[in-house]
Amino acid sequence: MSGEFTTRWVALGDSFTEGVGDPDPARPNGVRGWADRVAEQLQAADPGFGYANLAIRGKKLRQVLAEQLEPALALRPTLVTAYAGANDILRPKVDIDALLEQYDAGIARLQAAGARVLLFTGFDAGTSKVFGAMRGRIAIYNEQVRWIADRRGATLVDYWRFHEFQDWRMWAEDRMHMSALGHATMANRVLSVLEHEGLAEVPDAPALPSLSLLGHFRANATWAREFAGPWVMRRLTGRSSGDGMSPKYADYTRL
Repeated sequence: MSGEFTTRWVALGDSFTEGVGDPDPARPNGVRGWADRVAEQLQAADPGFGYANLAIRGKKLRQVLAEQLEPALALRPTLVTAYAGANDILRPKVDIDALLEQYDAGIARLQAAGARVLLFTGFDAGTSKVFGAMRGRIAIYNEQVRWIADRRGATLVDYWRFHEFQDWRMWAEDRMHMSALGHATMANRVLSVLEHEGLAEVPDAPALPSLSLLGHFRANATWAREFAGPWVMRRLTGRSSGDGMSPKYADYTRL
């Protein structure tokens, strides 16, 4: 199908790019996400723009390379967005340098095939009581990603510096993925990096809840039971939230 499109974008990665946290039951895998929102804008301006999204939640960096790189190359993309490694950083042990060497090699293959590549740094989780302990790892990861972008001439989407995401309304109930507001905001950040004139529609920001100390305790207990507990169990049992799932759009489509 790639021959039908003059511009061809393939999105690679994990839950961030799949769109988890931005529910839409009418779409594949039940989510929309920033990539779909960007594709809608780019396709509105260019009838020859094709969009494929191979990202699957829960995938670690090596899995993204092993499972998504060859299918992406087979689609002969002119544009590739890639964000992988967050699920590795959250593991008890990780060799970030070794991972990013493999990431660099994968990016080199995409560029050798003629694709423009957009890379993302990781989010600054310094204000998170849960993920703040990973801030140092994320900073190291980010410096390696910046080095790859400089070395390869890739375009950088510097998520670390997007301070609007310190607002917790940008995050879904699970506190791990962006909300619909967060995904729409990210879509416009990416469109700006691509120097596209159109912008994605941004939903209204909900009012910040005013909780008592007891209310905060109950909210945290609910989160631990419904989200944190199952996430930890998957880590302990070697399972992934993406087990058995397929890419949203394995071939080029118009939304």
